Amino acid sequence: MQITIVGTGNMARGIASRALAGGHDVTLVGSERSKAEELARELGAAGGSGSVQAGDAPTGEVAVLAVPYPAVAGILEANRDALAGTVLVDITNPVDFSTFTPLDLDAGSAAQEIAAAAPDAKVVKAFNTTFAGTLVEGSVSGQPLDVFLAGDDDGAKAAVTQIVEDGGMRAVDAGPLARARQLEALGYLHMALQEPLGTGFSSAVKVVA
Repeated sequence: MQITIVGTGNMARGIASRALAGGHDVTLVGSERSKAEELARELGAAGGSGSVQAGDAPTGEVAVLAVPYPAVAGILEANRDALAGTVLVDITNPVDFSTFTPLDLDAGSAAQEIAAAAPDAKVVKAFNTTFAGTLVEGSVSGQPLDVFLAGDDDGAKAAVTQIVEDGGMRAVDAGPLARARQLEALGYLHMALQEPLGTGFSSAVKVVA
């Protein structure tokens, strides 16, 4: 599968690592092409059965918004035409990091806000409850990560599920895109628990039965 990852930070590195491990082709797009090229070289040297390169705009079947929530609006504005028909993966958690409090969004969630701003894309919420470092390995304490998905398009969720499972993780379908609100609350809670638990962003949220 052809996957564009928009972003060059730690989450971009983690998600790209899993996609490459699963044999997918990854294009990295960032505000500075030099950073995208540097990360592509780093990930290429790390191995994986997929290929990785730097690009200038989102292309391919799936685009992942691996950026902080405040950066999303500008990316959508600049790339709305390129994202038409694309499976658009939103990993964001809408949090005011100056006060570390969740934002109250009129749309209900960041994912629903994105769906309204990019109506020709097929939005799936995913990866917002996972941390960057754990994604590099795809597991915590020998257990594969659970990646929770929410979306209204079954085909789009199936594509994201394939990426997750090819990367050695478990996809958990949380239901329609409206459930993104609960997933974003869970993502915030997981972050908030890091200090009291002392887990240093190396923990995972997992359903065990």
